Amino acid sequence: MGNLVYAGSQWGILVAFTKLGRPEMVGQFTLGLAVTAPVFMLTNLQLRQIQATDAKQNYQFRDYLGLRLLFSQLAVVSVVVIALLSGYRWETLIVVAFLGLAKGLESISDVCYGFFQKYERMDRIAMSLMMRGPLALLFLGLGVWLSGSAIGGVLGILLSWGMVLIGHDLTHAMHLYKSERLSGSMLSVDVGQLKPNWNIFKLWPLVRLAFPLGLVMMLSSLSSNLPNYFMISSLGERELGIFNAIAYLMVAGNIIVGALGDSASPRLAKYYASDDRAAYSLLLFRLVGIGFVLGAAAVAIAAIGGGRLLSLLYSSDYAERKTLFIALMVASGMQYMASFLGYGLTAARYFRIQVPLLLTTAMSLAIACFWLIPSQGLMGAAFALILAAGVQFVIALGVIVYAISAQRTHAEVS
Repeated sequence: MGNLVYAGSQWGILVAFTKLGRPEMVGQFTLGLAVTAPVFMLTNLQLRQIQATDAKQNYQFRDYLGLRLLFSQLAVVSVVVIALLSGYRWETLIVVAFLGLAKGLESISDVCYGFFQKYERMDRIAMSLMMRGPLALLFLGLGVWLSGSAIGGVLGILLSWGMVLIGHDLTHAMHLYKSERLSGSMLSVDVGQLKPNWNIFKLWPLVRLAFPLGLVMMLSSLSSNLPNYFMISSLGERELGIFNAIAYLMVAGNIIVGALGDSASPRLAKYYASDDRAAYSLLLFRLVGIGFVLGAAAVAIAAIGGGRLLSLLYSSDYAERKTLFIALMVASGMQYMASFLGYGLTAARYFRIQVPLLLTTAMSLAIACFWLIPSQGLMGAAFALILAAGVQFVIALGVIVYAISAQRTHAEVS
């Protein structure tokens, strides 16, 4: 429910831009996301998943928090430098910079989520999402209404996420950390251990462990944003805004996939670590099946009432893009299934193999965008996403089969 509320709020942000502003403002906002997302995906190092699946407790919360704070500062500086070097007009530049700051706050909340997730306190994550989403939507709407620009809206997001981080995420993480009982397990903790570990030399083994996953997430984010880079140069901010407003309807499914994947990751990790191939395979098969059902439902909705839905949600400018809507929903269904396989790989601790997997996906998408977007416009971008999702699914499935086979061989030798 928390993820559904958050997904609805994220979609509401685009609706607010389309109703209170112009398609160009949607383009500025989504361009800011396209610039900041790959940077933070790299510097976040997928610490949330590593922390949640750290069944042997090799590292403490203060280690994850300290490493996240160090790398988040690096990410914010990197985003500002990229924006300055890209030559954007001043308003777009400020939007990108403010989004970088907001993503920095979000990254700190994310490491708190990893701690909650590790002990299966998903209710804490849900409460945070239920506050972050609606507050961001409210503050963004007020910001756009008062300022008449995307800058005011992004500033509203920055303020709302800061409030939730301080008022909820860090507060509850501290309470949970100091508790003597964590999900039935006794854990006595010195209050001094709550301070972030800033010693990068002591954290270096964690960096080495997590860096491949950081590369994986960066490549994944880069893959999803590659069409934006081609569209902004070939088609402009208006077409970019229209494409992303429609494509953002995919996010609802992504949030559900993320919620299910995050919830299942600790159990997948336990099944694989204990050589329970049947339980691991069954749970992963169910997750992939859910991804297929979500995608099929999205395609059906787009095909039956896509034009009317887009007109109702946005405006007549978007209603004419029903075919684009259908194509994007096909891409989303394939991406949902591939994402669940990615959770299976992470739970099995197959980190490094994901780098060439995502690199191949990104290269496939870049080549498709290069050939298709200039000639076919927005539909070319949608076809490129379908192709890339198919490549990712096929390769990930092959690695999963290998992982299960390797586990069986190890069990037989033992």
